[in-house]
Amino acid sequence: MADGTHVRFGVLANAWKETVRDAMADIAGNLASAKVEVRRAIFRRRGDPAERRRMLTALKADRWAGDPFLARQMRKHWKRGRNRTHDQIVVRSDKHNIVADGRGRLWLAVPGLERRRMVRIPLSTTVAPAGTLRLILRGGRVEVHYQIDASQMRSSQRPCGDRTIGVDKGYTEALIDSDGGHHGSRLGQLLSSESDRLKERNRRRAKLRSIANTAAGRGDHAKAHRIKANNLGTVKRDRQAARHRATVRTEIFTAVHRVVDKAATVVAEDLTRSFAGRKTLGKNMNRRLAGWTKGVTAEALRNVSERRGSALVHVNAAYTSQACHRCGRLGRRNGDRLHCTSCGVVWQADVNAAINILHRAGDPDIALHTPHHRVKQILRDRTDRHRTRLPVQDSSPATAERRANHPNRSAMSTLGSRRQP
Repeated sequence: MADGTHVRFGVLANAWKETVRDAMADIAGNLASAKVEVRRAIFRRRGDPAERRRMLTALKADRWAGDPFLARQMRKHWKRGRNRTHDQIVVRSDKHNIVADGRGRLWLAVPGLERRRMVRIPLSTTVAPAGTLRLILRGGRVEVHYQIDASQMRSSQRPCGDRTIGVDKGYTEALIDSDGGHHGSRLGQLLSSESDRLKERNRRRAKLRSIANTAAGRGDHAKAHRIKANNLGTVKRDRQAARHRATVRTEIFTAVHRVVDKAATVVAEDLTRSFAGRKTLGKNMNRRLAGWTKGVTAEALRNVSERRGSALVHVNAAYTSQACHRCGRLGRRNGDRLHCTSCGVVWQADVNAAINILHRAGDPDIALHTPHHRVKQILRDRTDRHRTRLPVQDSSPATAERRANHPNRSAMSTLGSRRQP
């Protein structure tokens, strides 16, 4: 306001001030989220307690710019308030009203560019929005976003179950629980069909774009303009993408509701964490895996659990899909099957992982942020201790040294008490 930037906005002050406050709140939220990741990096990479305290104090007081390590971590994790949503404005609750016409259709009246002149927007719902509104102009349509009381939703009135259930995220299904139940079985089909459709559509669009560029290169700008205007638009594409995202969200939320129907406590891995795989996958496989669905699943687990009174417990999921839940040994994973060479049994890999995730909730040695290489060592030590309980068949020096390195300890026999048939 001091340098006169607000004059160029062209909207009333009560509108742009709320929008600026909302943008500043987004920046503050992204900053707080980045600090959470930086704190984790401090505990991972700094072992000196005094150095940790110094860095945590500097981070809390926003003096991280003077520390090279903290500055690098903040540059890495801070999104700096970037937002992909454009053409939006925030309207306060006392600056809009809802009226109904003779046919019962609702109209939203918001302030326009002229004083005392309201802009009326027809709504495609019978529920009148209330409170502070966010108006987004997208694809020639106006989206009205507003908050509702989740406790008043019909789905929030459904009681949760009374058991403790472990769940694992799958691809062909949204969730697999430790009882062997598959929830959201249409998810894999939805993702695969959408991936194939996108591959074919993008191939045709690339061919048309090449023709338009060739035409523009030889001076036929009219043809290039016709192709871009009639064949390379984004309105239909964006609407199809929005419908697909809505369908996937419905499938995932429905699956989570079915899990909570029988669970008072849901044990799951922390799906908000990023994992770097060793294999480089192709574009088609990346589209099929659709990493954004992992965020939707994490949101659904948190949202549904809070609304229906179920507890959500996050555990470390390292090697849960590779370790046999009966004996604890690391087996061979082949697709959706896990071969345990010790038990001689072939498990369904996702069900086996869900059972292991359930067991991790009471594991005293594997915490949520235990590094994966440490988890692997813990699992191997446990199986070695179980092997050394067997009678000694010989007294060779190698056997004696092995028994000395891996003594029997009854404290590690908890794995056997957790076995399930």
